Amino acid sequence: MIILFHNNKEVCSVHSTEYDTIEFTKNDTIALVLFKLAVAFPQEKIVWCLETMEDKLNTNFIENQEVYQNSLFSFHPGTINYLTDSLGYVETSPFINIPKKKTYPTWQMSSTVGFAHASVFLKIKNVIKPESNFDYFLNSLAKTYFTLGLFCFSEPDLFRNSISIDNVPQQKASLFTLFRFVKQHYRFRWVFLLLFNYVIYEKKFPLLPFLFSLCFKRIAPGQYDLANVPVIKHSGIQLEDTVDVLIPTIGRKKYLYDILKDLKNQTHLPLNVFIVEQNADPNSNSELDYLTDETWPFIIKHTFTHRIGAVNARNIALGQLESKWVFFADDDIRIEKTFLSECLLNCKNYGKKALTLSCLQQGEKFIETQPFQWGSFGTCSSFVASDILKNIRFHLGVELGYGEDYEYGKKIRESGTDVVFFCEPKIFHLKAPMGGFRTKFKHEWDAEKIQPKPSPTVMLCQLLHHNIEEIRGYKTILFFKFYQKQSIKNPFKYTITFKKQWNQSVFWANKLK
Repeated sequence: MIILFHNNKEVCSVHSTEYDTIEFTKNDTIALVLFKLAVAFPQEKIVWCLETMEDKLNTNFIENQEVYQNSLFSFHPGTINYLTDSLGYVETSPFINIPKKKTYPTWQMSSTVGFAHASVFLKIKNVIKPESNFDYFLNSLAKTYFTLGLFCFSEPDLFRNSISIDNVPQQKASLFTLFRFVKQHYRFRWVFLLLFNYVIYEKKFPLLPFLFSLCFKRIAPGQYDLANVPVIKHSGIQLEDTVDVLIPTIGRKKYLYDILKDLKNQTHLPLNVFIVEQNADPNSNSELDYLTDETWPFIIKHTFTHRIGAVNARNIALGQLESKWVFFADDDIRIEKTFLSECLLNCKNYGKKALTLSCLQQGEKFIETQPFQWGSFGTCSSFVASDILKNIRFHLGVELGYGEDYEYGKKIRESGTDVVFFCEPKIFHLKAPMGGFRTKFKHEWDAEKIQPKPSPTVMLCQLLHHNIEEIRGYKTILFFKFYQKQSIKNPFKYTITFKKQWNQSVFWANKLK
């Protein structure tokens, strides 16, 4: 392990784990010294830390951290990250509003403390310039390769003890730096939207930062080759790797039977299959006779309820889990016989506890990708370690609406667990004719003269998990997108109507809380 201490302007010293001093070129930027260290020590972990925080650095944690090599860790205990909350004006994702008490997936990095295997820097040294601004360099690196397979985290255990935020120097990007970052890492239109949001919501007109950003080209990432990155060593699939399968169902007797047949043919059989059958008719009974008429190589735990809603159905099953792993399934999907075993190996090879799979409908083109940290969660296509789900339930406020995937995925991340997307093994989603909301359900707001926009269930997710800048940025995008789809073409009248609809959505979302 090689440790680089700096003062945010220049490198102060470089040591090995045994605190042998390593020479470096004084005039080099911090990033350039880091690149040179990676070349000189290609098999080592490269650590950076503020010189003033040396006594807090948790070297034992870093040394003992057996992680997938293709990972980047950093941490700053402050509530405001380097690129500031204004980044929410251009990105509304789970990676912007970062909790600081547990490990959290995010591309937002900090110069305060961090580490990565030397191979990470060797892969990108010909693409990401060794900026004099170390924070900009780290955030640029992570943002560029985050969706291409580089796993990035905020990791509080990089410091040994709780730290007073007042004792940690806070680096914040200027408006010039923020506009430049947006120009180099987002589509061109986002620079204009950032300017627009500052004018509308903060009554500022940062013209010079906007013009300054136009001098920079967008960073085009080179190919990030993962072929030579070793997976984590493990003992393979064991007897204790039991799996529960969770399936909410309504009116799909034939399709449910087909997925049960697929589960019956698995090379690694599930222990339990939880089926929560719904039928709104108070006089109805279960139609799933084959659950008891046929013999199955797993235990079927069947719940019949007259309460409609997949959110409630999944919560019922989550309270009964027994196995080490759980597969969130749907009642109209098909899987190959090695599906569960491949899911287990993906989790073990990459040291992950939550993954979402490629879920393809007929006619959709399969796109092969490297595993990467995903911004949502598939409630009908995910494989998760059950120990992290003990205290996590779906919010009933999003029942029979939209947003449960995102909202539940955010809760998983806040528990300290990453959600990774894998394109293999594939799930085939049949989209059965009786899919979707098969029973006409009336929300309380359906009778309102002014209909809420967006849906209150979507607004609920915004209010629960996003900061004010993210909510404002989402509002701006919705404003422009909705204008093209509605009948009011007078921009002034539309603006008034949109504000009323937005406020109506906020009102009902707060009731759903």
